[in-house]
Amino acid sequence: MLSASSLTKSYADQVIVRDLSFQISPGERVGLIGLNGSGKTTLLRLLTRAEQPDRGSVFVDPNARPGYLPQGLEFAPDATLADVLHDERTDVALEVERLAEALALDPGQLPAYQRALDRLEALGGYPDAAVRAEVLANLGLDGVPLETRVTTLSGGQKTRLGLARVLLTEPNLLLLDEPTNHLDLPMLNWLEDWLNRFRGAALIVSHDRVFLDRTINRVLYLDPQTHGLREYVGNYTAYLEQSLLEREKQWQTYADQQAEIRRMRQDIARTMEQANSVERSTTPRQPNVRRLAKKVANKAKSREKKLERYLAADERVEKPRQSWQMKVEFDSEISGRDVLRLESVSVGYGERVLVRDINQIIRRGERIALIGENGAGKSTLVKTIIGQLAPLAGEVRLGASVKVGYFAQEQDVLDPASTPLKTLQAAALMNDTEARSFLHYFLVTGDQPLQLNQSLSYGERARLMLAQLVAQGCNFLLLDEPINHLDIPARTQFEQALTQFEGTALAVVHDRYFIQGFATRVWVVEGDELVEYLDPAEVLG
Repeated sequence: MLSASSLTKSYADQVIVRDLSFQISPGERVGLIGLNGSGKTTLLRLLTRAEQPDRGSVFVDPNARPGYLPQGLEFAPDATLADVLHDERTDVALEVERLAEALALDPGQLPAYQRALDRLEALGGYPDAAVRAEVLANLGLDGVPLETRVTTLSGGQKTRLGLARVLLTEPNLLLLDEPTNHLDLPMLNWLEDWLNRFRGAALIVSHDRVFLDRTINRVLYLDPQTHGLREYVGNYTAYLEQSLLEREKQWQTYADQQAEIRRMRQDIARTMEQANSVERSTTPRQPNVRRLAKKVANKAKSREKKLERYLAADERVEKPRQSWQMKVEFDSEISGRDVLRLESVSVGYGERVLVRDINQIIRRGERIALIGENGAGKSTLVKTIIGQLAPLAGEVRLGASVKVGYFAQEQDVLDPASTPLKTLQAAALMNDTEARSFLHYFLVTGDQPLQLNQSLSYGERARLMLAQLVAQGCNFLLLDEPINHLDIPARTQFEQALTQFEGTALAVVHDRYFIQGFATRVWVVEGDELVEYLDPAEVLG
């Protein structure tokens, strides 16, 4: 249904992807994974012909109906939900019906009727009202009036609107670039079920490991060092197991190879020393011994050439390279035992109460995952705790020596006109060299420290915000969707850092793998109540 042959793309002198060849057949759901910046989005743009390759080609089956969800969604400034969700099939179906009525009166309308019918079939047939209702309801958009302007929606609603637009066209070829961002757990479960019922072909970029485990049956891994692809059969866990085995095998083969090289060099050195020793111990009156010494020296030279050929051979295994990953180490002062008390707290806006009568205590060292449906009030509760919003009722009390660090979901705490270097120096006393070294741990490298924050990618901004928190030495972290734009290795590093963090953390997060490894307790917003679960497995299933 989709195939790529020898795809190569560079920007200036920077190679993004090199000689990529693969195909995706109906029924295959393929996960495209790799570090941020390895070329995943570029590859999707090449496959959708939004960009042209420097070399190579893309073939899409003529009967394919592609549906593409890009990362950076753009809508017309005055677009409404009705405009975005408008289905071309509705117009064509009305035209078919009109021509069918005309055909009854005028047989000459048959060619036009047949063209309209063929067009409707190419688009996937008549639109299904039940499918539309299911998609909008499960993506939390059924309650938004169709005349609502898209510019008034939250970032999460815009992402879900883009996904709904793709699914409602009922494509048979899906290209999804991070579709799980801004989806709550019920939405994730529904999308997983939808994809498992999907009979077409799908290529999915996602950093949600549980989502990948539950939906894909094949993995394409983009190597940021070779810029090539490696293929693996199975889901994400299967890929992880296979890639770890490959790496162990490569290390063992490399170690055996190095041992063989040392053996050959030692053998050459012994042989040369033997020849030189004989040469030194002989006189001109011993020609036979001299000929023997020369023969031994020639043998050593022959073995040197053999070693050179071995070192130049294509089958020689290179030393496995260590990929540079984000380093996060939190260091902070110890707070008092009680970090936060919520006493009969209700949160919301104006007269609208989202969550009421919350009575909870967070103690030092606890890690709380705060989950619930989108719009339930999770971010509102976080903003109330940090003092951005006043509680509608009750009292929010921070403990002694508590220093709060806040990671905003919308990334609006970053000054778009500032730079990463200035942002970090505003958070902690550092000179330029110290700040650059610190940012390097968060993969903000090269000329990026001097770029404007507004020019950074979502993932780069997320890493910059984490760098801010670390530099500030906060001991109570309030994290609103902190890992949405982090790749899998960065998520793993962040999880490990949080589990070693001696302070306290409350995180709004929907990544189930992250919750399992991070949370000591789970708070769930159910209706207008906050319900506590001591075992994350009770919630995640």
